[in-house]
Amino acid sequence: MTTKTQQHPSDSKDAVTEEKTAVAENNSSEAATDAPDPMLQLQAELAAAKVESEQWRDRFLRKAAEFDNFRKRTEKERSESVLLANSSVLTEFLPILDACERALDSLSHASESQPEIEQYRNGVQLLYKQLRDTLARIGVVPIDAEGRKFDPHLHEALMRESSSEHEENVVIRELRRGYLFKDRLLRPAQVAVAIPPQED
Repeated sequence: MTTKTQQHPSDSKDAVTEEKTAVAENNSSEAATDAPDPMLQLQAELAAAKVESEQWRDRFLRKAAEFDNFRKRTEKERSESVLLANSSVLTEFLPILDACERALDSLSHASESQPEIEQYRNGVQLLYKQLRDTLARIGVVPIDAEGRKFDPHLHEALMRESSSEHEENVVIRELRRGYLFKDRLLRPAQVAVAIPPQED
């Protein structure tokens, strides 16, 4: 005859409780392994922020360089425009200088017995000096042409003259004075250039 062993109710409850506790611990350990590490997540976010910061810094430096180039280009264009406008105005005064020089040349042989002509010459001389000094203060200077080698950037050859006293392509006479304005050509000098004398 088989004897049945009776289980106490408290024993079955303890077994169920132990099983639930084991399952809960197992789930919590699995959840702990599945959850990301907060430190690793922060490090990843920091690395991404650094990359984005470098991108924005590079973009800012590029824009700053473009703006600086634009500012320099604008200033250069503005100064070029001002210089061009000043040159066109100053060119209008050069014929007055030419007229004064021609008048002084024609009056240079005035006789001392003609005081009215001498006074006229002194007046023209004073006007010529004031105008020349004013233009010099602005930056207009005459081109020193006579005796120099012919330079097509500064001189305009109107004629060629045979000369045994000068080397070839040397300016032997200035027909009309040229001027520079702040190291730029305002008006070329019109000159006569030496050529070797022709043999008979």
